[in-house]
Parts: sequence; C-alpha cells; structure tokens
Amino acid sequence: MQRRTFVRGLGAALALSPTLRLSAQRLGSGRVESARVERIGIQLYSLRDAARVDLERTLGDIAALGFREVELLDSMQNFGMPAARLRPLLDRLHLRAPSTHITTAALNDIPRLVGESHVLGHAYVVVASLPLDRQQATLDDYRHWADRLNTAGEALRRAGLWLAFHDEPENFALIDGQVPYDVLVARTDPAHVRLQFDTGNAAMGGRDPLAYMERFADRYWLFHLKDVARLGAAHDAELGTGITDFRRLLARAGSLADKHLYIEQESYPGVPIDSVRRDYAYLKALTY
Repeated sequence: MQRRTFVRGLGAALALSPTLRLSAQRLGSGRVESARVERIGIQLYSLRDAARVDLERTLGDIAALGFREVELLDSMQNFGMPAARLRPLLDRLHLRAPSTHITTAALNDIPRLVGESHVLGHAYVVVASLPLDRQQATLDDYRHWADRLNTAGEALRRAGLWLAFHDEPENFALIDGQVPYDVLVARTDPAHVRLQFDTGNAAMGGRDPLAYMERFADRYWLFHLKDVARLGAAHDAELGTGITDFRRLLARAGSLADKHLYIEQESYPGVPIDSVRRDYAYLKALTY
C-alpha cells in the first residue's frame, strides 16, 4: 500500500476513533507529537462525603464537570443505592462504570458479584486492599492472597469479568528484605488477574511510580492518578502540585485505548469538588 493511500485511509478511520489520534500524528508527520488523555474517569471515593449525603446529585456534579467514566464502590455498597436503580441513573447522566472497588469478602459470593457487575456494566472488579495487619503481615500472607486472587480471577473470567488488584501504601513496606507488592505481582497470573496502579499510593509507600511503570506497564490496565508532595508523604496532593511526572508516566503506559484512568483525590486543601475540578482541568490539558 502506498504511504499516501495509507494515510488517507487512516484519516477516515480517525473520524470514528479519536483514540487513534496519537498514532496518526506520529505516522503523518514522521515525528512524535504530543497526545492527550481522551477519556478521563473519577474514583467515586474522591467525593465520598457528598455521595453519602446525595449520590444522585454527586454523580450529576461529576457528569457536569466533564467526566464520562466513574469507578464505583461496591466496597461501600454504592452508598445504599441498588444496582437496578443506579444503572438507569448512570445512563441518564451519560456515565459509564467500567469498574468497581470490592472488598475481599465479595469474592466469597461470586454469583452476586457477577450479577450486579453485569447490571452496572462493569468490565473489572478491583480488590481495593487486603485484610492484613500491616505490622504483622508476612510474605506468605501475600502469597496466600495471590493464590486466592488467581482462583477468583479464573472464575470471574468465565463470567466475562476481569479481577484486578489495587495497591495501598503498606504493600510497599519491606518484609524480610522484599517488597510484598512485588511478591504478589510475581505470583498472580496475568491471564486471570490484572492490576490497577495507584500512583499516589506507591509514592506514599516510598516507591517511585515511574520505576514501577517501567517494570509492570504491561500488567497495568487501570490507574488511579494521584500526586504527592514527596516520596513517603502521609497524604496525597492535587494533580500537578507534587513530584509525579505524569507526562513521563503516561508515555510509558502504552496505548490507553483499552485502559481506564481515574482521578482520585483523598485529601483536600479546601472543598473536595473544587480539588476534583482542578484535577480534571490539569489532566485534560496535559500533553505527553
């Protein structure tokens, strides 16, 4: 195929698929052009206090800010709203919920988890954290949970869902000279378990998020984008105000077409929704 014919055909495809813009820029110009995040989501925990009071209004505020994806909180029973009522609300607001956070206890009732996930349109159910005492956890505990995730993940794949694991800061504290997160990742089967990378939690755990992107980029299918003032910080910061180089991080993530990026803000200098608004504006304007 001649280059001119190829580029003309690619241009027609772009009208249907904005996720191809970066590839077209690179192919058409012969040099690497900047890209932007085309689809920005939010983890509902960012606005948890408002959601406890009025989930419907909070989701409306999220949609009004420009978000089109929201990660739900099965782990918090979605603030008391049943799936059969929540799905029509999401549809009316033109919001998708590709994933939800769950507790490990939810893995004891796979049929319930699968049924509600299908109603809400989830592709992923994400284990938010492990029920381990951070002072007493052992590497064998992490190996046990890796095996448990593999088993549950295999069952969920048969139901058309993916199981993913979300990191917490304590997962990066050394145990017997090893990083337990690394032990768990090495033991989980990529055919059954994917990973959600929380950049801020890794940094709060004292680890460089960019180094983890170098190691595990092919395992990361979902992201919590969260900034920190310094490695080992006690809490997160608004995007763009800390030390995380999101341009480099996103450039290492590979194609984002089938991945999900969520803003998550857990602590705030002021009103939570104002922080979320600034986070969205930062990520919307970011080029990489």
